[in-house]
Amino acid sequence: MATERLDRIRVARTALSLLNEVGLEGLTLRAIAKELDVKAPALYWHFKDKQALLDEMATEMLRRMTAELTSAAESRPPADWREAVTAAMRGLREHLLRYRDGAKVYSGTHFTDTSYAAPMEAHLRLLTEAGFSPGAAARAWLTGYSYTIGYVIEEQAMGPDPARGTEGYDLAARAERLAEFPLAAAAGEEMFRDHDAGFEKGLAAVVAGIGAVLGP
Repeated sequence: MATERLDRIRVARTALSLLNEVGLEGLTLRAIAKELDVKAPALYWHFKDKQALLDEMATEMLRRMTAELTSAAESRPPADWREAVTAAMRGLREHLLRYRDGAKVYSGTHFTDTSYAAPMEAHLRLLTEAGFSPGAAARAWLTGYSYTIGYVIEEQAMGPDPARGTEGYDLAARAERLAEFPLAAAAGEEMFRDHDAGFEKGLAAVVAGIGAVLGP
């Protein structure tokens, strides 16, 4: 009976909840099956392997994110394309950070439905209406998206991880190792402290670059 009640979305939602406890490395089909109180083979009716599960998890993350960001955009429409791109990337980062290893789960996966299409179409339309060519609009969106995904992957890898008992990158030890390279040593404070401020500075540079290189 338990197997009959299973579906892909239920499994994915359970996996996302478990992800915050065990991280990506500890997330196995066996662990998810235990959480659902079923036998592991039951999950193979829905997912042929872990990658297929990650695809569904990323799609579920996208569904949740789209619902929230669409509602926010409708209540406060962006003033121009710069504000729209900035708000979208802030929203993407915020949602990825809700899950341990969230950016790694999200990156490189294949969405299992077309729920990504409507928000992408809306953003590309806004860019083209602002004067971007269709190709430039696509490149602009991918550039902001890639920056955000990459930033969060590094942020989650280098930041505090209570589950593992780590407090983040030891900058004092790093500076000691790089004593002969003062600029590289000092760069650690900028790169590995205050991830919120760092993300905003980098995003502003990316948006400015999009406007200078790809804009109308």
